[in-house]
Amino acid sequence: MKMTSLFLGCFLLTVSAGCSQPASESAANNAGPVMADTSETIVKPGIEVLAENGFKELQGKRIGLITNPTGVDNNLRSTIDILAEAPGVKLTALFAPEHGVRGDYVAGANVSNEVDKKTGVPVHSLHGRTRKPTSEMLKNVDALVYDIQDIGCRSYTFISTMGLAMEAAARDGKEFYVLDRPNPLGGLRVEGNIVEKGRESFVGQFPIPYIYGLTPGELAEYINREGLLGNNVSVDLTVIPMKGWNRSMSFSQTGMPWVLPSPHIPTPDAALLYPATGIMGELSYVSIGVGYTLPFSLAAAPWIDAQKLAERLNDIDISGVEFRPIYYKPFYGQFKNENVAGIQIYIRDPVNAPLSILQFYIMQELASMYPAHKAFEAIAPARMRMFDQVCGSKTVREIFTRRYKVTDMIDFWNQGAQQFKERSSKYYLYK
Repeated sequence: MKMTSLFLGCFLLTVSAGCSQPASESAANNAGPVMADTSETIVKPGIEVLAENGFKELQGKRIGLITNPTGVDNNLRSTIDILAEAPGVKLTALFAPEHGVRGDYVAGANVSNEVDKKTGVPVHSLHGRTRKPTSEMLKNVDALVYDIQDIGCRSYTFISTMGLAMEAAARDGKEFYVLDRPNPLGGLRVEGNIVEKGRESFVGQFPIPYIYGLTPGELAEYINREGLLGNNVSVDLTVIPMKGWNRSMSFSQTGMPWVLPSPHIPTPDAALLYPATGIMGELSYVSIGVGYTLPFSLAAAPWIDAQKLAERLNDIDISGVEFRPIYYKPFYGQFKNENVAGIQIYIRDPVNAPLSILQFYIMQELASMYPAHKAFEAIAPARMRMFDQVCGSKTVREIFTRRYKVTDMIDFWNQGAQQFKERSSKYYLYK
């Protein structure tokens, strides 16, 4: 995420829960999520802009809505409920991505076709046997509307759902609307290689970098107008832009409430570090904090010397990043109920610090410290395949594992990122 003054004050110190706060603020945070003061909200998401305009773009249309719990206005009212009650709009179908429209499915679980209990609208699963809406699902729909808070990382599956739904809308002559939302990684950061042709998957559906620096609406425009949808189709696309967002904004600066887009992204801080450890997490050889209180912020195992690893990583002097030793016992998942030791990642400079390469530095140092625990030793083939899919290329692994040195693979990892940034900039909707 984050752009200028991401973490002013205590937030500048870390993307962890350990910074000092005024007593009243600390007490409030300990009590549970703190609601944003909507009187100070700076950014209005697409759903609010649509409502302010009297839903004119959707008037007289039968709407199929692709959403999840993050589809809310700044008063935390669901887009489902807003469109179900919108005058002149008929909500005829809901489409469920990973975790379901109301968020009641765990990560990776198949989502069922069902009926939404609150509105009585049928829900069609897009995370199971079917990932693209069928013509039968769209028979009572004039337009598909997409409203999901993404986290700006290619392997997060919601953008794959969006793209496949765009293909379905194009196939059946339906309109497609995106109610835009912020990219919590900001709109300036672009990192990682482009997915190679023939390596497409649900965690890398399109040839874009690992961190792509676009909002959902901008990404939709890019893949639509660059001919990246299947069979080179294009869809009748309309983006309802936000008001008040700019590319250098952190999510905290928007004033918008954060609704977790998946169970292990409970805060914007977790979204920031998802691309820093998530690829490494596919190997299941160290704990990355999933199963503990700091998901995607850690790298730990029973066999790691925490102090030594922290010192080695800090000696690399990665710009804007620091590491500290940490000791904990995961509640579930990798190393459940075992004492582990490792490092916690602190982002001192959210504007300029690299994210996606951090996990490779961690694997590099662990390979040097513990040759018997190299990242790809004794890893199940299925985990290896998933790693390659998330990377969008097996070449990343092949180059890195020759010597376990970041210097060997960093040029390949960054290839195409700058060209993508230049090419995608013509689709920017915000400065």
